[in-house]
Amino acid sequence: MKDFSRELSFKTSRSSGAGGQNVNKVETSVTVLWKVMVSEFFNDEEKALIQEKLKNRINADGFLFLTVSESRTQLMNKNKAIGKITEIVNKSLIIPKKRTATKPSKGQKQKRLDAKKKLSDKKENRRFKL
Repeated sequence: MKDFSRELSFKTSRSSGAGGQNVNKVETSVTVLWKVMVSEFFNDEEKALIQEKLKNRINADGFLFLTVSESRTQLMNKNKAIGKITEIVNKSLIIPKKRTATKPSKGQKQKRLDAKKKLSDKKENRRFKL
């Protein structure tokens, strides 16, 4: 996990929703911005991977942004935003293992067919016969 928190910039705004007077006068909502392509912590391949996986979160100017307004204090929202954006970026760098296609074994096929035959026989025995 790389800590690129030095490259983050923050904007504050008033939170929406319930909260009374506090919401109307205090800027507790925090938006964290990070310019992906000018980062010094990641190489070009990692930047391309981040761009690809997080393309829905990156705007036209190349900023990855995230807004947090869960807490009532600006500091707690700022810390949560740093944690969330770090987690999102680090998850985007994980390359999943390729799945190798497999076939069911002969034993598995036979077991499945036997179970089907057993169920079929059970239902056949339930029928009313003359």
